[in-house]
Amino acid sequence: MKQTNVSLRQRQLKTGRISLYLDYYPPIYHPDTGKKTRREYLGLYLYIDPKNAAERKHNKEIFPLAENIRSKRFFDIKHQQYGLLTHVNKHKTLYEFFTELVKKKYTSRGNYENWKSAFYYLRSYFDQDMNLSDLTLDHLEGFKEYLLGLDLKQNTKNSYFSKVKAGLKEAYRRSLIKDDLSAKIRGIKSEEVQIEFVTLDELKRLAKAECEIPILKKAFLFSALTGLRFSDCKALTWQNLEGNDEAGYLIRFKQKKTKSYQTLPISKTARKLLGKRKDDEEQILLGLKYSDFNNKKMRQWIKDAGINKRITFHCARHSFATIQLTLGTDIYTVSKMLGHKNIKNTQVYAKVVDDLKIKAMDKLNDVDL
Repeated sequence: MKQTNVSLRQRQLKTGRISLYLDYYPPIYHPDTGKKTRREYLGLYLYIDPKNAAERKHNKEIFPLAENIRSKRFFDIKHQQYGLLTHVNKHKTLYEFFTELVKKKYTSRGNYENWKSAFYYLRSYFDQDMNLSDLTLDHLEGFKEYLLGLDLKQNTKNSYFSKVKAGLKEAYRRSLIKDDLSAKIRGIKSEEVQIEFVTLDELKRLAKAECEIPILKKAFLFSALTGLRFSDCKALTWQNLEGNDEAGYLIRFKQKKTKSYQTLPISKTARKLLGKRKDDEEQILLGLKYSDFNNKKMRQWIKDAGINKRITFHCARHSFATIQLTLGTDIYTVSKMLGHKNIKNTQVYAKVVDDLKIKAMDKLNDVDL
């Protein structure tokens, strides 16, 4: 029998990061494909050139974590005579498993913070040395009741519990637990959230108002005219933009959130916002950042335009959807332009527009003919 060896390898990516993976010799069966492979990508990344304290801390924490996974893989395979990878780490603790999951979410800012918060409450409820395989439905019901008793918004509780369920789904898929507990317990019911948006008239007022951060203003207006998320606006490069005034313009891009590819026609107004074309590799909205400072300046800009609403950058996407539906674009087309995989996600905007129509019609009640 060939001697077992599990090595930690690095692969440099075009994004400027290093992907960590395990190299198996002899090959093992991969849990996803069921085929023999020499590589297991860990979903863990290092920054090639850390630019701040957070990135340096990330590198310092991730490498030991990857090495720890390598050691456990080697130990398990050695004692199971090169058995299936799906049996690895069957004695992992609940704490260890969710620590790995949270680390893998680091590159997605909003998602990472949500996972980290969910993990905080998971740690607060469960003993740190509890084995993942010992988790039962009663344990989960207890944790659910614990969340429900906290002074948090209902949708925040829903989000945290959904993250835990998603983690357990992953544990079941990898055969770290015997039962699919996530399928056996109901989630926490969410509350309907009021969608904030700006109307077409308000959008025109925003275009005329001054903003201390011009790139933020440009990005918000562009998002309101295209429906793109902040992450997609930030990632756009000039090579994503195609077309001309005669044939029209479109952008081809990969959505950061859904990872799906999309081709989206854009208006001449949206194209004009972007200015003169530059090198293909250069970011279109160069300098766009997410920070508390930028958010503060954005709120001031909204206020200066005479709009008394709680508007965030994501409201630009809401505005695009409601403006399109108000102008008569059918919901299926709007759903496709937003990149929704399920039209149910778009129907919430249709309800908003219906409410607007009802309010508009109610104004006629006071008309005396």
